[in-house]
Amino acid sequence: MIEIAQKLRRLTYLRYIGASVGALVVDMIAFMTLLAIAVPAATASAIGYSLGIIAHWILSSRKVFQGQVAQDSTGRYRQKMLFVVSALIGLGITVGIVGAGDAFGIDPRLAKLAAIIVSFQTTYFLRNRIIFR
Repeated sequence: MIEIAQKLRRLTYLRYIGASVGALVVDMIAFMTLLAIAVPAATASAIGYSLGIIAHWILSSRKVFQGQVAQDSTGRYRQKMLFVVSALIGLGITVGIVGAGDAFGIDPRLAKLAAIIVSFQTTYFLRNRIIFR
């Protein structure tokens, strides 16, 4: 029984990685495009992250946690709101790291990479343990 649960967790994590890659593509295209037109790095990261999170909700609710999405409208609304809260936490992490990196003269793309790693782990934990529990 424990072995089956561990295998399911790994599959969920792998699907989450896939959804995150899809959302990251949306995020990074927007981020890099905005940097290219001289939008400040922190603002570009916020906009890119926001677009990515929309893609992530669609992928997460349909491909990662599909069996754990609430069926009733109240439960589904609650999950969406908690997902938005987790996204805002991830956004805060992303903007904070990119903004701090930029302030210290670190290439915004490297700061964004660090932010991706920290934000990914944080939001996965929140979504797996709280939102889609």
